Amino acid sequence: MSRRALRRLRGEQRGQEEPGLGELGLVPGTETGGEWPHGAAKARGRPGVSNRFELITSEEPEDDLSSREERADARLKEHDVAEGSNEEPTPKEEEHNGVGKETNQPDQTPVLNNKPRKKKKKRKTKKTSAGEALEDDDLEDIDSLLEKIEDTNGLSQETQSGIIADSRPLLYIEHRNLNPENELKRYFGARAVLGDQRPRQRQRQYVRSTWLTAPKNTWPRYSKTGIAMQLVETRRGVQYFTFEHHREYQQVQFKFLDAVESMDPNNIVLLLQMNPYHVDSLLQLSDVCRMQEDQEMARDLVERALYSLECAFHPVFSLTSGSCRLDYRRPENRAFYLALFKHLMFLEFCKLILSLDPENDPLCVLLLIDFLSLRAREYTFLTRMFQEWESHRNLSQLPNFAFSVPLAYFFLSQQEEHSELELSQARERAARLIQLALIMFPSVLMPLLDHCSVQPDARVASHSFFGLNAQISQPPALNQLTSLYVGRTHSLWKDPAVMAWLETNVHEVLRMVDARDPLVEESEHKRKMRYQSAPRNIYRHVILSEMKEATAALPLEVTSQPVMGFDPLPPLDSIISYTRPERTNHPSNESTLSLFFRSLLPNFNLQGDIRHDGDEEAGAGQDLNQGVNRLMAAMRDMLANIQFQEPPRDDNPEGDGDWD
Repeated sequence: MSRRALRRLRGEQRGQEEPGLGELGLVPGTETGGEWPHGAAKARGRPGVSNRFELITSEEPEDDLSSREERADARLKEHDVAEGSNEEPTPKEEEHNGVGKETNQPDQTPVLNNKPRKKKKKRKTKKTSAGEALEDDDLEDIDSLLEKIEDTNGLSQETQSGIIADSRPLLYIEHRNLNPENELKRYFGARAVLGDQRPRQRQRQYVRSTWLTAPKNTWPRYSKTGIAMQLVETRRGVQYFTFEHHREYQQVQFKFLDAVESMDPNNIVLLLQMNPYHVDSLLQLSDVCRMQEDQEMARDLVERALYSLECAFHPVFSLTSGSCRLDYRRPENRAFYLALFKHLMFLEFCKLILSLDPENDPLCVLLLIDFLSLRAREYTFLTRMFQEWESHRNLSQLPNFAFSVPLAYFFLSQQEEHSELELSQARERAARLIQLALIMFPSVLMPLLDHCSVQPDARVASHSFFGLNAQISQPPALNQLTSLYVGRTHSLWKDPAVMAWLETNVHEVLRMVDARDPLVEESEHKRKMRYQSAPRNIYRHVILSEMKEATAALPLEVTSQPVMGFDPLPPLDSIISYTRPERTNHPSNESTLSLFFRSLLPNFNLQGDIRHDGDEEAGAGQDLNQGVNRLMAAMRDMLANIQFQEPPRDDNPEGDGDWD
């Protein structure tokens, strides 16, 4: 029986067994001599026959390869002749291969006709020590190449190296940091974060992989919602995208607007039962859940909205490149901004929102990115952002950057892995910048110490520069910014080392004030001239932040208008792609009874649709019958929903009968 037939009986495939000397064309006593070190191949974890990487990364010249192929062919022919001289072939064997026995050379014909197979065999023909060294060098080159590929893929995951961070764009985003669990693992460990979630994740029925959020088993099955993303244009390497609503989604959007006008959250719930991935309904209902202190449900609804939007991404839309833009003036794009902001917990999401429109910053995440950077201990990112954007964005004129950047430099000066020169430079920059911040925004100090439960010394408490007058005399717009910063970041200043450093610089500022430094008077003039009125994106940020200290300082023109959670303070120059059709109702012709039922049931319409074809008289009787039917149906619904409650029984029938 031939070896090929024996291999078929055993169920083995070609390349699984150890090659014999006959298969390799090597017979003891030939001119090459010796045997191939199979043990070395096994030790490296590679089979002795097929090493696919050897054919890819061979660094030998083409002349050497051709010469080695010729030598391998010559040895194979010599082996065939030797086999043929020792044993005469049968007529059947001559019919198959002409020369040599089939039992000894089962793979001879495919090897001679298949060039890749021949290359594999010529790799085994070098038996000299120099050949073994050459083969080992090739394998080492393969390993080094694979390591380089792994290092290249992992280059974007290194965040601690300052060199790598400087070579990337400022708003570069890492995919793995978009997962909140990865950020929590840094603080609490994988075991504390995951717990018993791993088995449930393996049983997840959704197969689509997303970066912003992970679908849950409790969610409805996803189907296309009618949202799509289109590439509008590309300018100077920047791609501009926009979301689009198809016709069926527009109809759902109109129903959502009707549900919002009804002021009844149950109507939004009913709409979500029919359209479980309607984005604006999810965002609006999440606000309702947040008001009812149901934070888990609110977070779940926002995650579902993000999942619906991410499933509609354009194939070339990238979350991490920092070169993809979305125009906030388009209403279709605002849902993505708001969903990200409501889901905002870590720095990467803030960088993502800023990268969508860094010039206009419609949600003003610049007021938040410093806090998230300090909380994530990304001090180098914050200082780099300040250095690169200060010249054209005047970040030092925002109280949050004026105080957070020196705090970042102070934390950098406490890290022992830096050189003494770098630590000294960080301390000097921290002291200089915090003094400038205290001079420019003196109204921050006292509220900050009050939130940190720190009592200032007598000199600071009695000085007029940091007194109550500093808070009263500042413009309302500046009061909003300072209140927002203190209420959000006061926990970062509670460190005793930070307080000691702050106290030293406060006394230095008082010395400059008493010495009548020109910088003090110049800063006071800037405060009076600037911050007269805040732009619309700051008001939008304050509303979304839901911080009592900041919302209390909003002007009357903002608080007097209705603010919807799915679109707070839309831009005045919005780009409208489709409009809501006007409903035909004539309340002036309605009777008192109709108005009464409309107050009970907002969707009730006694008159129905008014005819506009000039044939009103002909259809008057039909309209009257329809109106009566609607009235009767409305009355039946109202009576069916009325529940009578029995009065409470009094155990003392002889009481005085007074009402509480």
